[in-house]
Amino acid sequence: MWQEFKKFALKGNVVDLAIGVIIGGAFGKIVTSLVNDIIMPVFGLITGGINLKAARWVIREAAADIPELSLNYGMFLQNVVDFLIISFSIFIAIKLINKFKKKEADDPEPSKEPEQTKEELLLTEIRDLLKNK
Repeated sequence: MWQEFKKFALKGNVVDLAIGVIIGGAFGKIVTSLVNDIIMPVFGLITGGINLKAARWVIREAAADIPELSLNYGMFLQNVVDFLIISFSIFIAIKLINKFKKKEADDPEPSKEPEQTKEELLLTEIRDLLKNK
């Protein structure tokens, strides 16, 4: 069982996936910081000081021992903005990668004449002999 797990865990796809998840997590933190610390303050300034994170709809006020019940739609909108930025960034990155792959595919290597098979060589000889007669 240990050998099977080791074989599975060390497969190329699993390792690549693990690396992708780790990089994706770090990238997510960077984008979240970009949204929280740069984009949303500018958005708040443009909209007259609206703090989108604090936007919520109170369904029931707090009373005695019962806590307040509210829908925090501002946090939802914040996460939507995060998602849109992350997905757009990934789209651009994939587009660039595909562009480089296309360039590599378009650059032909110096082509060699394909080697002739024995049959082709024999037919060429026959053709040349018939041509000479």
